[in-house]
Amino acid sequence: MANLVDYTTDRGVAVLVLNDPPVNSFTHEMVKDLDECITDARFDEDVHVVVITGHGEHCFSAGANIAMLREVDPDFRYNFFQHASETFLRLEHTPKLVIAALNGHAVGAGFELALACDLRIAWRGEGTLSLPQIDYGMLPGAGGIQRLARTVGKGRAMQMLLEGARYNFDQGQVLGLVNHVWDAPSGVEFSDKVVAYARRFTLPNKPVLAVGRLKRAMQAASEMPLEQALAFDRELQAQLVRTDDLAEGLQAWLDKRAPTFQGK
Repeated sequence: MANLVDYTTDRGVAVLVLNDPPVNSFTHEMVKDLDECITDARFDEDVHVVVITGHGEHCFSAGANIAMLREVDPDFRYNFFQHASETFLRLEHTPKLVIAALNGHAVGAGFELALACDLRIAWRGEGTLSLPQIDYGMLPGAGGIQRLARTVGKGRAMQMLLEGARYNFDQGQVLGLVNHVWDAPSGVEFSDKVVAYARRFTLPNKPVLAVGRLKRAMQAASEMPLEQALAFDRELQAQLVRTDDLAEGLQAWLDKRAPTFQGK
């Protein structure tokens, strides 16, 4: 059986493509493949940034496969959403920058996956964002409620979830759900543009050890009380002050040149 998530790496960037056209909907098999790819990227020392996108030019992902959910029993449904939630959390906890390249609609679990990424870059067009699960009699089951509330605030999140409303990417950028909305002549060129952007955060351009710890500190900002989060920041900083990259960054500033980081 062919993989439902394609995995390639090139010059510090791993690209994961959800590949079940036409809408790249999630099945148990796709979540398993995604989980494996996330683990591979996490353990690959040559990978510094992960880019996730969808196959084609229509959908990033339309969410869980509704036909699959209708056919399986309730226990399987629960385990499916539990596994998806654990997989997205593993992605969020991976100490590497993760970018969602939204090449089309991100709906339901597809949007939940995007919310678990650190940055979201969208291809300007007809793509939309929505969490319509309430209309099926269920909740977003892979972390969407908590991540949406942390992103746009409880009041706005409640409205979005109750109404199941769709937002285009420009509206999503205003709400803080999307970081950039880019024009591109095709989906391939959009993907190439995102990968080129991702390389800005790989060696030797950026100190990847600091990037990974910045990600962990940002997560603590929404999960810990202030004093505990500040103590965590200090712990992360203590790990960085002894690195060769910090010494290089300081020396480059004094030399008035661009630094060359080594990830050490």
